[in-house]
Amino acid sequence: MSKRDYYDVLGVPKSADEAALKSAFRKLAMQHHPDKNPGNKDAELKFKEINEAYQVLSDPQKRAAYNQYGHRAFENGGGGNPGGPEFGDFMSDIFDQFFGQGGGRQRGQGGRERGADMRYNLEITLEEAFTGKAASIRVPTAVTCEVCSGSGAKPGSKPRQCPTCGGYGRVRASQGFFSIERTCPTCNGRGETIDDPCKACSGAGRVMKERTLSVNVPAGVEDGTRIRLAGEGEGGAKGGPAGDLYIFLSVKPHAIFQRDGSDLFCRVPISMTKAALGGEVEVVTIDGAKAIVKIPEGTQTAKQFRLKRKGMPVLRSSDVGDLYIQVQVETPQNLTKRQRELLAEFEKESSGETHPESAGFFDRMKGFFDGFGGAGAKI
Repeated sequence: MSKRDYYDVLGVPKSADEAALKSAFRKLAMQHHPDKNPGNKDAELKFKEINEAYQVLSDPQKRAAYNQYGHRAFENGGGGNPGGPEFGDFMSDIFDQFFGQGGGRQRGQGGRERGADMRYNLEITLEEAFTGKAASIRVPTAVTCEVCSGSGAKPGSKPRQCPTCGGYGRVRASQGFFSIERTCPTCNGRGETIDDPCKACSGAGRVMKERTLSVNVPAGVEDGTRIRLAGEGEGGAKGGPAGDLYIFLSVKPHAIFQRDGSDLFCRVPISMTKAALGGEVEVVTIDGAKAIVKIPEGTQTAKQFRLKRKGMPVLRSSDVGDLYIQVQVETPQNLTKRQRELLAEFEKESSGETHPESAGFFDRMKGFFDGFGGAGAKI
């Protein structure tokens, strides 16, 4: 029976990026996992097919070989492992031999690999950034198979040493005057082979599982802050160490406060009469307390008043930012007839002393206009 196209197996286009591949794999793996479908042979075969497709497409070198040669690029189709030396893996081994092995995937003895690091996006409120938060998150990831303890072999059996490479994972081949060391084609660098694979993980040594983790978000975090949870990432292959989980924080926009570092800004509308006569306004601070701000006579729009240490805490410090209250003078609307009469009387009594900025501006405007000999549009 011919193999299905790996992209069709995962239900993604050939242009899918790493995130799309991982998302599709996790969804399908959880749906068809043997633990969720006990005794269902079709689900077990589907799970193996999904795992095989992802093992190939998630590796850049294997994916490149598959895109060029299809299934012919791999021997036996066993989980997407490289085949003959005519393909990319052999060429990468040649470069490793002559230029060092720093760029390849590092394996330990017996195929042990460190698991991949993972990312989790966590959104919090500004209040939670102020006080700190103990958050609980649910993370689906690949973990070491408990049935086989990560060996990939069926309980009661164990992997055996590869007869081709003797457990080393690499073999030497003569190419003219050169002796070239390359990945063992039998065990694909693992140094061992599995005759009877574990049914729970299909020989991968890892299974998909959703875990619940606790995250301590300290007070003072900002948008983009990263928290590292060591060893909570993807489980390592063949019992290898797990990667790390990185929590990326984003802070929701607030309805009242705008943040700039440790300082907070709040725009407060005040009436025209309060701005002219002076008075007080009551404001709420980020900690839920109330504060009184005194408004002096003649306050203009955009005037700022500073409340010391009423802003955000500085991460891992005893410092605290300030809260700036910026007033905005509101022009009255929907006036009654009497209110219009009072404002009209006030306008008649107004002078340059009551509106110094307006008087000064129009004096400068008149001087500019006179400089052109009085010609031009009428203002």
